Amino acid sequence: MIDLIGIALILAGALLLLFGAALSVYGVALLGAVLGGGAGYLIAPAIGGAIGVSGMLATVAAVGIGVLAGVIVAYTVLSMVVAIAGFAVGSLLGIYLVTDIVGVSGMLPEAGVALATGIVLAFLAMFLTKTALIGITAFVGAAFASTELTMDAFETAADDVTIDPLVVALDDPIFLGLFVLGVLAQFGLFKLGWFAKIAGALPGASVITDRGEDESAAN
Repeated sequence: MIDLIGIALILAGALLLLFGAALSVYGVALLGAVLGGGAGYLIAPAIGGAIGVSGMLATVAAVGIGVLAGVIVAYTVLSMVVAIAGFAVGSLLGIYLVTDIVGVSGMLPEAGVALATGIVLAFLAMFLTKTALIGITAFVGAAFASTELTMDAFETAADDVTIDPLVVALDDPIFLGLFVLGVLAQFGLFKLGWFAKIAGALPGASVITDRGEDESAAN
């Protein structure tokens, strides 16, 4: 049986990987949809109970609400969404550093380092919006495209009430290769004048720049 959800996640990951930041608002909206849908899946039982449904219907409803909320928030507070996404990715990086690099386990050290790295990346994202968005969308896109993040991982995280299954193995060569490819591809697209014209012609699209960077210089 074909795993349609798995294929959809891989395709969404590939789109984020190569074009996430280049399409500006659309890239953030897609990122918000992916993160919102994932969050909705994790809290599906609670949402299902609140609206009086259960099972697959509850999951579909929760994911749909999460996707919609993610897109709305993304369009409303663009820079804040980038900062929040930076915090989420930074937290996962912190947990990976503590558990896989340092070899320390336990909720307190994981939470402490995750909070610190999340705040640092969120702060940088507020000032280096374009650069941060390229890195974040390439990271999330590579995680889904390489199947480091799957529906099984979300299911395990929801069942065990832990984010450990969502921590990406940074030493996975496929993930690393896709991440590097995504970063290089997205920086390259920002350098192409024709791409900026296409993005500017799309409704609601705008080229994101780092703070203090002239928009024309970014293209």
